[in-house]
Amino acid sequence: MSYTTNKHVDGSFDEVVETTIDALEDAGFGVLCDIDVQATFEKKLDESFRQYRILGACNPELAHRGLEDELELGTLLPCNVVVYEDDAGDVVVSAVDPGQLLAVADNPALESVGDDASERFEQVFEQL
Repeated sequence: MSYTTNKHVDGSFDEVVETTIDALEDAGFGVLCDIDVQATFEKKLDESFRQYRILGACNPELAHRGLEDELELGTLLPCNVVVYEDDAGDVVVSAVDPGQLLAVADNPALESVGDDASERFEQVFEQL
C-alpha cells in the first residue's frame, strides 16, 4: 500500500512550488517550513541533487483535533508535501497519505482527522 499521492504537474519547478503552496492555503493548510533539499545538500555536503523542496503543511484545526485525541501525534506533524524533479525532468508533487500516516498511532479517534485531511489533499491535487 502506498503512503503517498503523486501527480506530475506541467510548469517550471518554481511555478509548481508556488501553485502548490497556493493550493495548500486554499485547502486550509499553512506551510510552516520550506526546506530546499538541493541547496542544503550543496551547502552542507558539497553534493549536487535534483530540485527537491519539502513543504511542511499544517491545518491548525486538524492538528488541534488530532492532538486532543493523541498527544504524541506531534511527532508525525506537519504533513509533508514534496515538489521534485524526477529522472525525466518532469515536476512531481507528492503528499503523504494522512490515513496511512495516522494509522501509525493505532487510535480510531484519529480516523475522522485523517479523512478530513485526505479530502483537503484531494482538493489540493485537483487544483494542480
